[in-house]
Amino acid sequence: MAKQLIKGNEAIVKGAILAGCRYYFGYPITPASEIAEAAAFYLPLVGGTFLQAESEVASINMLYGAASGGIRAMTASSSPGISLKQEGISYAAGAELPMVIVDIMRGGPGLGNIGPAQADYNQIVKGGGHGGYKLIVLAPNCAQEMCDLTMLAFELADKYRNPAVILADGFVGQMMEPVEFPEPVKKLPEKPWAIKADSDDENRLISSIDLELEKLEQHNLELFKKYADIEANHVKYENYLLDDAEIVLIGYGVVSRVLQTVVDELRQRDIKIGMLRPISLWPFPKKQIAELAKRVKEFFVVELSAGQMVDDVRLAVNGKIPVHFYSRMGGVVPSPEEIIEQLMKLNEAN
Repeated sequence: MAKQLIKGNEAIVKGAILAGCRYYFGYPITPASEIAEAAAFYLPLVGGTFLQAESEVASINMLYGAASGGIRAMTASSSPGISLKQEGISYAAGAELPMVIVDIMRGGPGLGNIGPAQADYNQIVKGGGHGGYKLIVLAPNCAQEMCDLTMLAFELADKYRNPAVILADGFVGQMMEPVEFPEPVKKLPEKPWAIKADSDDENRLISSIDLELEKLEQHNLELFKKYADIEANHVKYENYLLDDAEIVLIGYGVVSRVLQTVVDELRQRDIKIGMLRPISLWPFPKKQIAELAKRVKEFFVVELSAGQMVDDVRLAVNGKIPVHFYSRMGGVVPSPEEIIEQLMKLNEAN
């Protein structure tokens, strides 16, 4: 298919449709509103349904219902709206319902502003709802990945019967870039567990409640066995000029694009520096980071938050080498020059 110049938010919707998604339930919120707008336009063209719910709470529960019927469906929002969905997300994880949820992060806390931020990391990666559960979390850094990772999210959600999240900052959602769209998924997986409104439905049950203590414990054990399988098989990350690197930058989303520029500029000064970009935030590339820690001198993590992913980097490194941190907040994205200045200060201090 021919390339199209398109916003990242719109690329998500086209990727979802190519993946077989036919239902969208949501409520508009900046900087994610183009997702709802595109879904309202494109889904009816392929026989799908767009429904603007009366609230974020309503939309996540509508998604729960559609997923119970075995349909590929999605919702999208930005940070405050995702907060409202957390109870429903926990229900979906407990009921093992495949669905795709998009969070285009903005500045906070509270209503904050509509600038790009990354302070939803803990809410999404660590599970913002009640109970112990894991979400598959994929973090694009360009419009092409907004399409490609959305398609992957639907595939993994169905494979593991688990909610999957596209976690992107407002910058990636709003950027216009060329996107080459792949062929549509031709065959969707069978879902014998789903509610079909037929005579066998009496043998099917979609629920997240189990009042027998031992049965609920067993359900939790089975969930975490599934999570271990995901961790073993679906870690995604990008290495950039790491073969001889002594300093490693780590960042995701739009930050990774700034860091790549930093690497390119410092390489021209003969500084041995590279970048690791986590693409799956859960499962997190902790083993890859731990292996790097055996041969590099230091890590430098950059986030659009006061520091959330950096905690996972420090856990992976386990004190073997220094992990430095730099951040901007409130919708501010650091420039390459700004990060280079911070790196030079560290070098002088050492």
